[in-house]
Amino acid sequence: MELELAQNLLKRILILGGTGEARDLAGLLVTKPGLVVISSLAGRTEMPQMPLGLVRSGGFGGISGLRDYLAQQSISAVIDATHPFASTITEHGIQACQVAQIPYLRLTRPAWQPEAGDYWLVVHSHTEAAQEIPGRGNRIFLTIGRQELHHYRAVPGWFLMRMIDPPASGSEIPKGELRLERGPFALADELALLAAYRINLMVSKNSGGVATYSKIIAARQLQLPVIMIQRPEIPECEQVNTIHQAWDWLQGKLERSSSGNE
Repeated sequence: MELELAQNLLKRILILGGTGEARDLAGLLVTKPGLVVISSLAGRTEMPQMPLGLVRSGGFGGISGLRDYLAQQSISAVIDATHPFASTITEHGIQACQVAQIPYLRLTRPAWQPEAGDYWLVVHSHTEAAQEIPGRGNRIFLTIGRQELHHYRAVPGWFLMRMIDPPASGSEIPKGELRLERGPFALADELALLAAYRINLMVSKNSGGVATYSKIIAARQLQLPVIMIQRPEIPECEQVNTIHQAWDWLQGKLERSSSGNE
């Protein structure tokens, strides 16, 4: 009976993630008394870096599936620390939490901003990025992951494609070479890579963060143009930029819930 009562007093926190920020947040929250931390991974990476705490893998089955999971697991709050381009799960998380009346927070790493010496062409989709390549470069460093390679399959030129896991068998990909690597990447290595492959154009998503920012610095130093794909818009919601801000938010929500104000 005492064990059951103690378990009922624990607050179960769901982290939607797979990013470095999600792992760091899980590592912080598991040190806090009274919390059960569950990290949800999309399951797209073959050998993900595992966070501390409990872990589940795979999709929820849409908004209704996520809403059911929140109820079944008695989740007290959801912190969405997914990739800035993972807009679908973010939209599902916002809507599911609204229906379930559970606090939701988006932990978003700040986007990269152009600096002096950067030559960026800002676009808003992979389709637009592919259309802008002809005439700008013929040896392209394509750093967008493996999910969207098909947008570039008919684009003329040669592509160096870097990602963590290989594309699915039978995927349509552009002409070039696959390079399977996981960041962070050192600036010296990025400079050497761009020089060795004679890259004259880069295509990148504006992922933000420090793990892959060295490629942006390398492009700046080599005066390479960058086609920069901007992040998708997400519905209005509470947002923070650091794991410590996320903890402050969570503390406030849990304290108000305990006092009966929510």
